[in-house]
Amino acid sequence: MNAVASRPSRLPSHPPGLYVLFFTEMWERYSFYSMMAILSLYMNESLHFDVAHVGRIYGLYTAGVYFLPLFGGLLADRLFGFNRAIIAGGVLMMCGHLVLGVEALPFFYSGLVLLACGSGLLKPNISTLVGNLYRDRPALRDQGFSIFYMGINIGGFVSPLTVSWIRTHYGWSPAFMSAAVAMLLSLMVFTIFNRHIRGAAVKVEEHSAEASSLSAAESQGRLITLLIVFAISTVFWLAWYQIFYTFTFWARGSLATTIPPETFSSVEAFGVIVFSPLLVMLWAWLLRRNREPSTPVKMMIGLALLTGAFTLLGFAGLAGGDTGRVSAAWLVAANLIMALGEIALSPIGMSLVNRLAPPRTRGLLMGGWFASLALGGYLAGAIGAYWDRVPHSRFFFGIAVILVVVAVPLSLLTPQIKRTMQRAEA
Repeated sequence: MNAVASRPSRLPSHPPGLYVLFFTEMWERYSFYSMMAILSLYMNESLHFDVAHVGRIYGLYTAGVYFLPLFGGLLADRLFGFNRAIIAGGVLMMCGHLVLGVEALPFFYSGLVLLACGSGLLKPNISTLVGNLYRDRPALRDQGFSIFYMGINIGGFVSPLTVSWIRTHYGWSPAFMSAAVAMLLSLMVFTIFNRHIRGAAVKVEEHSAEASSLSAAESQGRLITLLIVFAISTVFWLAWYQIFYTFTFWARGSLATTIPPETFSSVEAFGVIVFSPLLVMLWAWLLRRNREPSTPVKMMIGLALLTGAFTLLGFAGLAGGDTGRVSAAWLVAANLIMALGEIALSPIGMSLVNRLAPPRTRGLLMGGWFASLALGGYLAGAIGAYWDRVPHSRFFFGIAVILVVVAVPLSLLTPQIKRTMQRAEA
């Protein structure tokens, strides 16, 4: 074990640029999740879309947000560079929130297009920069992504509560436009403190030592491994993205509470904030005993926890949530279980992509990670369109079955991921 890996990691060991990206992403995610928290309700209650049409728009928009990073990462790798791509993406997102605040159908669709294009430029490249900060301290990369992920979920926790209050007191337009203010703060943090991430934003040249360190066969092997990781990710997100869609409708119609339904989406983010340090301590405790699960096993644990959450909601439907109202504790518990699953899969998955992606295609393959979220989000909308057609318990149990049916064969591919990781670490 090298000296970096053997000494205890301390918070000051992380580069200052991590905290610049932490707050950039925190405000960007605040803007994104505040809009997502009220999007389904806005389409249903203000634009008068039926639930099936809400599902189509929700799925297409989520797919766009997370599929366009594939092109945003490629553009950064080949043309713009990471800095300019992130700034351009932030400006487009800020404009999208402002346009969305105009309550008219043409502005609604235009705002969604601007938001998706902006996210496509920003999301993959800011995540790539996080990994690039750790070129000289790879042993801290996973920890760095976990800290970065906390910023995502602080924004995700606060935003539904804030935007719900604004919507209740001032209406839809101020609620959407408040997200533009958050996006402005994100851009200010990124540009004012950009000197701390300038080195990480330097592109890897084609014939540099770093780019030439991998053979063609090894690059191909890593690509195949990452495709397996993307498949696991897609299955996870098709279930997870029900939080902003069918969970919101279930909270509105089946919970015995007067709490605004969109606020429940903050519970999962709160769980991530609380459970993240606890899970990190658990992994460290198991590592000292040589019993820490491997990265692919952690990802499968994430899928298993998500299956448990949807099974729990299925029983909630049987207990009365199909036709009447049940305690909000059912939905709170399911969200907290999903938070544990997200911690086990998402930050580790991003770190793994950055670790295994060939240097010249890090932006593109980080975009591939977000493309798996895109496919998952699209499938979430397609599946959610059946919400009004079947009993709620059957809907939730059905998603649990989908998770099991797809996860079992994928789990058989974990040895391939382990072998590729071992070669990369060697």
